[in-house]
Amino acid sequence: MKTVALYSAAGALLLTTLGAAPAGGATAVPGAAELRGTLVAAVRARTAGIRFGPCDPADVPRIPHSPAGLRCGTVAVPLDYARPDGARIRLTVSRTPATGKDGGRTMPRRGALVYNPGGPGASGMYFALAGTLPAWRRIAAAYDLVGYAPRGVGRSAPLSCVDPKQYGKAPTQAPTHPSEAYKRQRVAEAKAYARGCARRSGPGLRFFNSLNNARDLDVLRAALGEHRLTFMGASYGTYIGALYAAMFPAHVRRMVLDSAVNPDPEKVWYRDNLDQSAAFEERWADFRDWIARHDDVYRLGDTPRKVQAGYDRAAARLARKPAGGKVGPGQLQNAFLTAGYYDTYWPSRAAALSAYLRGDPKPLIASAAPGPGSAAAENGGAVYTAVECNDAPWPTSWAVWDRDNTRLARVAPFETWDNAWMNLPCAYWPAPRQRPLDVRTGPGELPPVLILAAERDAAAPYAGALETNRRLAGSRLVTERDAGTHGIGGGPNACVGAYLDGYLLEDRLPERHASCAPHAEPEPDTRRS
Repeated sequence: MKTVALYSAAGALLLTTLGAAPAGGATAVPGAAELRGTLVAAVRARTAGIRFGPCDPADVPRIPHSPAGLRCGTVAVPLDYARPDGARIRLTVSRTPATGKDGGRTMPRRGALVYNPGGPGASGMYFALAGTLPAWRRIAAAYDLVGYAPRGVGRSAPLSCVDPKQYGKAPTQAPTHPSEAYKRQRVAEAKAYARGCARRSGPGLRFFNSLNNARDLDVLRAALGEHRLTFMGASYGTYIGALYAAMFPAHVRRMVLDSAVNPDPEKVWYRDNLDQSAAFEERWADFRDWIARHDDVYRLGDTPRKVQAGYDRAAARLARKPAGGKVGPGQLQNAFLTAGYYDTYWPSRAAALSAYLRGDPKPLIASAAPGPGSAAAENGGAVYTAVECNDAPWPTSWAVWDRDNTRLARVAPFETWDNAWMNLPCAYWPAPRQRPLDVRTGPGELPPVLILAAERDAAAPYAGALETNRRLAGSRLVTERDAGTHGIGGGPNACVGAYLDGYLLEDRLPERHASCAPHAEPEPDTRRS
């Protein structure tokens, strides 16, 4: 869909035109009221700018050698874009100005690079620190690095669904084939959680959704003084980017979508989560194969089946007696789920399992025991739930969830039911649901978008990158073959890094489907064996 190119003199003319739209919320075009509201908010934000000052450690942690010029501020956005003169919320923003130096070379400034790490529910405020990492120094030389906390996250009008002290209680169970009694318990918990979200977050809960996240991004662009946006999103952040590309194609300068989720409206979000559970089973198989190949170190078995048997023995033992009183089967599963995201965790997780089965629970407790209930963790969970539930219709019949997840768990038991329980509040959600936008752009509507994907990514299955590539005309896809790390931009693969740098720093485009060999597998840590 076409939108105005810039909020300039043409923007003032459009304001006048949209101001004549029918009153009382009746609009000639679906979303016209929200489009007008976005324009109003962006004009205001461009005028006001962002008053940057010292960062609160609650927003951006202090680290050794923090970059010079690190500053934080806020930008005001409408709670409801259909009513831009109504309630407003403030999003926290961090920024480090471009250093201008790449070693001994001077680098021209190329504007602001805005980053969203995904979630939903994750804060990107830390991104302003990325220039301290070697892989990001060239980009930090040319771009102001801008992070932000999306609506609902951190101090950006935070959402809450339960008392943080009650969030993340441990130990917990994680049956791969739950009993009917266990299912009834989890259904009751999901209903109570949904009610808690409505009670603690109030009537504005419905406005925490992905379409508004994309609109917020345009207001942030204007507040930064950028005529066109350079954006990098990872994981769920790629969905915000894809929505933005479809809603505001002429406002895009450069866009990187790293580990793209599937934007097909038929997938958002119920079927996307089923696909994710199936993909985690494959990645769990990769991990078990790696452990088996290093049986001389971990002594967990020289075949993936034997490794699985060892994991099952540990889960059964933890069900009877949690390690340290805090690590049950649920915490074990979560620790190994993290290894499904990032293979850098493979050595430590394998060592912890090995040690536990040989009588030493300390490494497993260190890697799997949750900390005390925290407001940040509870807030992240609340935002995740609110955004996913608000974004799209979900099955409201428990029988549908039970049927689909029972079938899937027969072939993909590792993650299926835990994923279902996390999302089940959406079956009982008290707020109205959005209809997902059919993300598409035609030839020439959008500058070429760079999509990065690992072929065996479990959290964002590779089909999502292919679908995004099909839907965004002119986009380019770089694939890390035979690898499964979630989020590969700025990572250890030099080939991927070269494509990213070439795109952002030299306007160099890869071929439509480029590929890189996988990064090296982790080496077993023999010190832990």
